[in-house]
Amino acid sequence: MPFAHGAACPPARLAAPRAPAGMGAVPELCPQAPLAVLSKVELRVSCKHLLDRDTLNKSDPCVLLLMQSQGQWMEVDRSEVIKSNLNPVFAKIFTVDYYFEEVQKLRFEVYDSHGHAGVGTHDDDFLGGMECTVGQIVAQKRVTKPLFLKYGKFAGKSTITIISEEISGNNGYVELAFRAKKLDDKDLFSKSDPFLEIYRIDDDRSEQLVYRTEVVKNNLSPVWEPFKVSLNSLCSCEEKRKLRGVVWDYDSRGKHDFIGEFFTTFEEMQKAMGENKVQWDCMNPKYKIKKRNYKNSGVVVLLDLKIHRVYSFLDYIMGGCQIHFTVAIDFTASNGDPRNSCSLHYINPYQPNEYLKALVAVGEICQDYDSDKKFSALGFGARIPPKYEVSHDFAINFNPDNDECEGKSSSSGVQSTARVSLLTSHTPAGIQGVVESYQSCLPKIQLYGPTNVAPIITKVARVAADEERTKEASQYFILLILTDGVVTDMADTREAIVRASYLPMSIIIVGVGNADFTDMQILDGDDGVLRSPKGEPVLRDIVQFVPFREFKNASPTALAKCVLAEVPKQVVEYYSYKAFPPRCPRPPTPDPSLGSPQ
Repeated sequence: MPFAHGAACPPARLAAPRAPAGMGAVPELCPQAPLAVLSKVELRVSCKHLLDRDTLNKSDPCVLLLMQSQGQWMEVDRSEVIKSNLNPVFAKIFTVDYYFEEVQKLRFEVYDSHGHAGVGTHDDDFLGGMECTVGQIVAQKRVTKPLFLKYGKFAGKSTITIISEEISGNNGYVELAFRAKKLDDKDLFSKSDPFLEIYRIDDDRSEQLVYRTEVVKNNLSPVWEPFKVSLNSLCSCEEKRKLRGVVWDYDSRGKHDFIGEFFTTFEEMQKAMGENKVQWDCMNPKYKIKKRNYKNSGVVVLLDLKIHRVYSFLDYIMGGCQIHFTVAIDFTASNGDPRNSCSLHYINPYQPNEYLKALVAVGEICQDYDSDKKFSALGFGARIPPKYEVSHDFAINFNPDNDECEGKSSSSGVQSTARVSLLTSHTPAGIQGVVESYQSCLPKIQLYGPTNVAPIITKVARVAADEERTKEASQYFILLILTDGVVTDMADTREAIVRASYLPMSIIIVGVGNADFTDMQILDGDDGVLRSPKGEPVLRDIVQFVPFREFKNASPTALAKCVLAEVPKQVVEYYSYKAFPPRCPRPPTPDPSLGSPQ
């Protein structure tokens, strides 16, 4: 385990075990979906400008990680206590399971620990907390937010930074084994107790702690335990990125003595593969200036290095790949007159219709992976103004140059009406604009037909084809089609899906209402390979179809879990086929949707 500064936190309370996939109120809700694609994510935590709660010394901070489960906050794990430090960098690495198809809410709480009392008791001082989701952290890779006290009050200038890295049995990682020789002796009555820290030096010259070894007691030539770190964590995909190693003599009060440092790169480290070894002089800059015959303060040796590279869904997301979400809504006459309460498009001021439920359930997940939080929204099967000609691929905001929708209810005052506010009061900001555009669109169009979806698939595919030409893993497209009946242009739709299977694109079809959707199962491809009318098979299975009626009595998240479960696999299959590696991690972008804890 990584070395902990000061006393360790008491053992964490165990969170309730996660129910296996498929368990719950509706056990057979989505029998055709595979188990969720599971990854594990490492979260590294640091804080700055913490409040000082102690009279004689500085605060002794510790971080608790909690995850929301069935509306309750459950403690997952906690960090070590770092003695007398208002700007701690915690060595503890939190590990959480990651599910793309779920909203996983996290809460980080920072406390000033007081010795043997358990963290979180009345003997400890609360220094602040922050809430976010796992999806937001992995999409941005690095999140820095202010800490808040109770009732949304800022905890002074305190901030918390969370950095995410993926780990799994077959993810890209490097295994390193270090030792040192003839280190300086910093102790008067015994030998030094050395430990090693490895830092990555970022473009802004800041240093990010990558790993901290255990302490080897009373030894000037320590051999540290081998350890594994992800390649992203170590060098951010750049073999020439500078790394800094620092050797310290451990002090139980937290005032560790500096022994020396060395600089290297991952490119240089790789010389240690096989039978070779790499070593560096461990230098103390002050001694180098003061002592005429100073050579070094010891030598650090890299005994062995092993590399394993396999790319995963999170590699692409953390490398900056954006998920672009488009919704296509069926406005054919079979839905019924929207003014009639029996219509599938009827806007009930107290209960969203099935179209809105499906849109919000899937969009809530996808918005965490789209930096601008703007969704494209299209309609098909309606007569649209000004000439009221039938269209099968129109923007529901009636802007042919920009089909992305932005929410307006926050600034539209009385014009938003109670109806909009009721439907969007719990809707994530990223999809609220689509909801408002949908409601605004209904009175302006005439529902007609037929149910042709090939034009919309082709339209999104053209944008995906432009993205493919960049030969980078920068954008992947998800098209959500909401329809009340079997498509009438089945041959053209099959042809469009086969063409789309060669592009960075997935298609989700949700059947709304009580129609017989048996013929739609052919598009899913679960019972056989989907082929074009000419017999050409799809390159990848990119379509998922489900009838919404199977989810009427389920929780709002059940639909999203079912239809999105295959997306991570589809993303990896596409980029693996194209041999596009993940991009190097982009600079972190601020996310205004990360709010304060309530």
